[in-house]
Amino acid sequence: MFTGIIEEVGQVAAIRKTDKQRRLTVSAVRLPSQLKRGSSIAVSGACLTATAVRKRSFDADLAQETWMRTSFSRLKPGALVNLELPLKASGRFDGHIVQGHVDGIGTLLSLMPIAGANDYWLTITVPSQLARYIVPKGSLAIEGISLTVAAIDGMQVRVAIIPHTAEATNLCSLKPGEPVNLEIDVIAKYVEKMVGETKTHGSISLESLVGEGF
Repeated sequence: MFTGIIEEVGQVAAIRKTDKQRRLTVSAVRLPSQLKRGSSIAVSGACLTATAVRKRSFDADLAQETWMRTSFSRLKPGALVNLELPLKASGRFDGHIVQGHVDGIGTLLSLMPIAGANDYWLTITVPSQLARYIVPKGSLAIEGISLTVAAIDGMQVRVAIIPHTAEATNLCSLKPGEPVNLEIDVIAKYVEKMVGETKTHGSISLESLVGEGF
């Protein structure tokens, strides 16, 4: 599990295609030293497994499914990616629950400075099937970054970006029209499932939810 607090921005060193999968090599200064073969690491919001680790780089294999269902199709050597290690059980929960499971791909429309402020407006479009899970002031992971939704209008989402977030992530390297990984708040998925069960089977009591471990 992750929190959406980016620890380092890495750079794609290579993408090599082997049979039906691709091998991604990411270079970074700090995080590779904390990895070992088999470790999990979130790369721009997608949980990957390190298959080889060196002092300042690591490899991760990308299945065809991962390649097709994430923003990785835009990656090429030199591209910047957000990196986060899994949350330790003793760690501080700073962002929101991020599983590293990409729910869909959005499209970057703009990242524009806010007049009279140091902040930015990030505007993206999201797939119609995900829009129903996104609410103002709710959480949304974009490229693995834990962000708070400022407004949503149809399939267009706007987020306020503070200078630190702009500087500590890959957002400023992205161009309008490029794809971005999206992960909606997992709580919304559970709520939808429970509401669906309520409509099908009648009311669900608090006692039954607690008894089932919710």
